[in-house]
Amino acid sequence: MVAMRVLVVDDHAETRQLLTRSLERASYGVKAVASCAEAEAAVEQGTFDVVVLDVMLPDGSGIELCGRMRAAKTHVPILLVTARGEVRDRVAGLDAGADDYLVKPFAVLELLARVKALARRGPVTRDRALAFGPVIVDLEARRVRVAGQEIPLTAKELAIVEVLAARRGAVLTRDRLVESVWGDVSESAAASLEVLVARIRRKLGVGAGALRTRRGVGYSFEWTE
Repeated sequence: MVAMRVLVVDDHAETRQLLTRSLERASYGVKAVASCAEAEAAVEQGTFDVVVLDVMLPDGSGIELCGRMRAAKTHVPILLVTARGEVRDRVAGLDAGADDYLVKPFAVLELLARVKALARRGPVTRDRALAFGPVIVDLEARRVRVAGQEIPLTAKELAIVEVLAARRGAVLTRDRLVESVWGDVSESAAASLEVLVARIRRKLGVGAGALRTRRGVGYSFEWTE
């Protein structure tokens, strides 16, 4: 069986070595680079299952690099790693197209668990418009239509739909969905999620079946005739 391949992008030599050793022990194939330019060249030349990307790099921002990769239709899952843990920084990373965010200092076991989850899930669908039965989610125009009619969604409602639809059929835990939409996990955000999911279903009408609750786990967006 071919080993999953991970691209590690970090300008700190000791961190690169630590991550490389840890990932290789976990049976991943690893390529480690120290800059945005090296990372872009590696992505052009090879195929990776996950990118572990530091935010602060000598020739630019990892967040901006993430955005460029998404603009170039590179769908590989990206785990951003940074010493900056403010909510606005996490939101900026997720908005740029990152799939997960880990704040330094972190336990290597946690990073391995995040990488494993991203590798197992695989690339996220990032097509312009996604169809789920009568529901069309247009990620570029940021609109949702049901049976041809545009549905008025608030910014948070739209963000919930976009996060789930982009992962077509994948189940996201409540905490992961809350972090993706709100930027942080809190009791108030979790309570708001429950209310907004119910409101989204009402607005979707005949398309309500696309937004599914996985009891005890989380939510998914899919359609089964």
